[in-house]
Amino acid sequence: MSQSLPLSREVTAIRIPGGDSHLLPVGTEVVITQALGDTFTVAVPSLGGLFRIAGTDADALGRTAVTEAQALPEGQTLEEAAWEKLKNCYDPEIPVNIVDLGLVYTLEIAPDAEGKGSVISAQMTLTAPGCGMGPSIAADARAKLLTLPGVTEAQVAVVWDPPWGPDRITEAGKKKLGMV
Repeated sequence: MSQSLPLSREVTAIRIPGGDSHLLPVGTEVVITQALGDTFTVAVPSLGGLFRIAGTDADALGRTAVTEAQALPEGQTLEEAAWEKLKNCYDPEIPVNIVDLGLVYTLEIAPDAEGKGSVISAQMTLTAPGCGMGPSIAADARAKLLTLPGVTEAQVAVVWDPPWGPDRITEAGKKKLGMV
């Protein structure tokens, strides 16, 4: 059974499945229900729901905070870094990242309007049209893309065409799910 712990400082968290931001005050009791990628899913009994806390705020949970890169590793393109970031996004109910689940359909990078950085636009889907996790997962993906050096704007749209199917899952995802 997971143990309740108080937040050591206030933290902004994303409500699951709604995707809206909430400020959780210092001392709020939470229970970590999942720690995958560089985010934490926590149950907040006082608010009656689940929230996602970014890895950069892990210290509020008594964990080591994830630091944001100031520059891309030598030889890595922004597109490669963006795909890697998206591999740290998880549906709170499925232990496979959204890239290996085949949920990300497109990823495009363009210069921003001022020519000082980049805009990343992505299209993704969900495993089922009735899934209420879309706003939460899209918000998490957007937040992760915005941590990349030089990215000034990120947009993540949830689309339904083409429909998702299990054939889109990568070999790594199938292994994690026990499908191979």
